[in-house]
Amino acid sequence: KYWRDACAEYLKRLTRYGQVELIEVPDAPEPAHASPGADAQVLRIEGERLLAKIRPDDYVIALAIDGKSYTSVGFAEHVEKVMLKGRMVFVIGGSLGLSNQVLGRADYKLSFSKMTFPHQLMRVILLEQIYRSYRIISHEPYHK
Repeated sequence: KYWRDACAEYLKRLTRYGQVELIEVPDAPEPAHASPGADAQVLRIEGERLLAKIRPDDYVIALAIDGKSYTSVGFAEHVEKVMLKGRMVFVIGGSLGLSNQVLGRADYKLSFSKMTFPHQLMRVILLEQIYRSYRIISHEPYHK
């Protein structure tokens, strides 16, 4: 519940900067002690579900461990450039990450850390950083 409440708070704060939508796709069931083939099947199913939500003209930013890292100011600068391209879509993978098809569709890969986080927590971190970015872009005070 606290992850949902935190997301709701940042989504509420973000409405003053524009339209924000949180779209979730269901995780594919992962069998216990899954084989590499079963993991690939889960990634494929989740990837198809994610790609079905992405429009052809969307600018897709995939969260990936091997993506580019930023400071908050650097991330805000990147967001400011990207928002001119149209709808930004941030994609967070499930417990196995993102499929090669989703990563291939991404216009950009972003990393917050080399560590692995639960996707519910990563969603809160991402929303907070997007909110912080808009405050920076708008020349409003933000916590440093």
